[in-house]
Amino acid sequence: MNQRIDLAVLGGSGFYEMPGLMDIEEFAAETPFGRPSDTIRVGTLEGRRVAFLARHGRAHSILPSELPQRANFWALKSLGVERVLAVSAVGSLAEEYRPGEMAVPDQLIDRTRGLRPSTFFGDGVVAHVAFADPFCDELRGAALAAAANAGVRAHDGGTYVVIEGPAFGTRAESHMYRAWGASVVGMTALPEAKLAREAELCYAVLSAVTDYDAWHEHHDAVDAATVFAVLQKNVEASRSVVRHLVKSLPLAGACGCRNTLDSALVTQPPAISDASRERLAPILERRLGVSAR
Repeated sequence: MNQRIDLAVLGGSGFYEMPGLMDIEEFAAETPFGRPSDTIRVGTLEGRRVAFLARHGRAHSILPSELPQRANFWALKSLGVERVLAVSAVGSLAEEYRPGEMAVPDQLIDRTRGLRPSTFFGDGVVAHVAFADPFCDELRGAALAAAANAGVRAHDGGTYVVIEGPAFGTRAESHMYRAWGASVVGMTALPEAKLAREAELCYAVLSAVTDYDAWHEHHDAVDAATVFAVLQKNVEASRSVVRHLVKSLPLAGACGCRNTLDSALVTQPPAISDASRERLAPILERRLGVSAR
């Protein structure tokens, strides 16, 4: 395929379909990193080409730590995706981030355990991407504007703590994250943000707040039943934000996300083997002039 797709939506818990997506094609991608979480649905939404991928599978059958994130982002990049909006359920670590509201964070803290493959590189190719600001500020701004247009309250900024899961955290951990100044806690934004940066994709998270984690003295500690009870309202709000975002996507290119590897790729092109070029074809296409197969 390898044509321009204006936006990919990585749907999180409860967000398995995108109503209004028309002229749908489905792609069951095969990648050097295995199969993606599900088939990728590409269609037209509000006059723009949009891809949709259910992060946990449409039957919600994949744990956060089992997600084939390298396959997901390799496949999206190979299809011509330029931007990824990841929708995810999170717990609130701040009183003002209320269940039923949204947040568009601007920072991350990694509390995963190093079990999730977090880079496309290695095996003869070295790159070190800049990650001080892990989200695309242009896409963040567009998502916030879309939320406002949709009448959805979305908090601008905040730090997202990414935990390993699948269990929720302890009260002590919840209080520790609050002491760090974090705003929300979830299980999926990493390694997504790192892989998006390596793939030179714009990436932002639309976080749907479902609970107060385990710290709030006037609310029960989070459990799966609590999360999914709130999700339906959040899913409808998320879909509305996505529709408004697609209508008003800005022109691409002002953010610099598409040139990340210019300052990150350390291994000189002549030293990159044919096997590595094929394995990383959509990732290195712009930089090396190779094409995805």
